[in-house]
Amino acid sequence: MIEIRKQIVAIGGGGFSSEPENPVLDLYLLDQAEASIPAVCFIPTASGDDPAYISAFYAAYNRYECKPSHLSFFSRTPDLRSLILGQDVIYVGGGNTRSMLAVWRDWGLVELLREACKSGVLLAGVSAGAICWFEQGLTDSYEDELTALDCLGFLGGSCSPHYDSEPDRRPAYHRFMMSNTVLPGYAVEDGAAAHFVDGELLQVVSWRSQAKAYRVSRSAGSVLEESLDVRRLGQAG
Repeated sequence: MIEIRKQIVAIGGGGFSSEPENPVLDLYLLDQAEASIPAVCFIPTASGDDPAYISAFYAAYNRYECKPSHLSFFSRTPDLRSLILGQDVIYVGGGNTRSMLAVWRDWGLVELLREACKSGVLLAGVSAGAICWFEQGLTDSYEDELTALDCLGFLGGSCSPHYDSEPDRRPAYHRFMMSNTVLPGYAVEDGAAAHFVDGELLQVVSWRSQAKAYRVSRSAGSVLEESLDVRRLGQAG
């Protein structure tokens, strides 16, 4: 009997839209798929299906041995079940997490994504597409402040992306941690990704020389940050 692994990769920031010259992360995601020529679906809901973002995805993934497609909710939407369950990799883009989750829930996408994950489809995403898989995420969906947001709960705990590139992220995450507003979880810097299998952290990978990720928790009245081991994927920037 073939063992099915439930895989989720949470990317702190970067990737094909901002680093098109560096394919290392994209190739890593494709390598985790079971298929020799994986079907990859990009979901850009958090950006409002930004056409430039979609074009950047195709410009990147048309270079690889895969079958790229995308899912739009702001033009005519295809049959979701056949599209989602026909993928090997699903890649969720960044943007407004709260708006994205509202659209997904209204269309019934969440349960399809859960079913896809259980059937062996790798779920991945950057920024909004990283935090959405956790119980909670630190989001900039609101204009004036970072807030804690209840997310999908495919993974336990909380997550903050952009931990090094946005100066408000670390103090906000610490503040919410100290006030018990967020659960203990993971902070991921730009250029790093946390790879989970069956709900447990398998490894942190990075395509930049200094990018890190942390396990963040609270204890005895203070916030603890545990720096996690990082596997460098090469071609670091």
